[in-house]
Amino acid sequence: MLLRRKAWLAVPALLAAGLASAQTKFPWQSDGASHAAKAASVVYLFPEQVEVTAGKPSTVQMHFRVAQGLHINSHTPKDSYLIPTVFSIPPGAVQLKGASYPEGAEFTLPVDPSTKLSVYTGEFVITAQILAQRGNHLAQGALHYQACDNNACMPPKTIPVVMDVVGK
Repeated sequence: MLLRRKAWLAVPALLAAGLASAQTKFPWQSDGASHAAKAASVVYLFPEQVEVTAGKPSTVQMHFRVAQGLHINSHTPKDSYLIPTVFSIPPGAVQLKGASYPEGAEFTLPVDPSTKLSVYTGEFVITAQILAQRGNHLAQGALHYQACDNNACMPPKTIPVVMDVVGK
């Protein structure tokens, strides 16, 4: 009887050990998945805080990085069906008065050398003209883009571009 009771006590411990060692793998995961697919495709680098003259348009340079092995369409892609990269700030205490985008680099896909794309890779800078009211404001902008590798494109994505804007 004592032996049987000890055996039942061991069952939960064995189940827990077996479940802990098992790993769930989803259909889209593979052991050979690239680092770029696991990491964010585009990252906002800086600035986190800017000081501007309240009530006057001010220039802010926002720095971004595209993950290695990926590219995103420039602000002015060569075909109308391609999704452009666009920065925005919703109306509020900080307003976006305009944005200047870098020229895209020409890119050719290995599978179709006749098609030329205009893309951003590596680091790129968007220069924004903002207008801020007096005070400390959290501008919650957004960057909309579509990331691709040499074989396929991911669904379009929008990432937050958060900046503390001090209007003096």
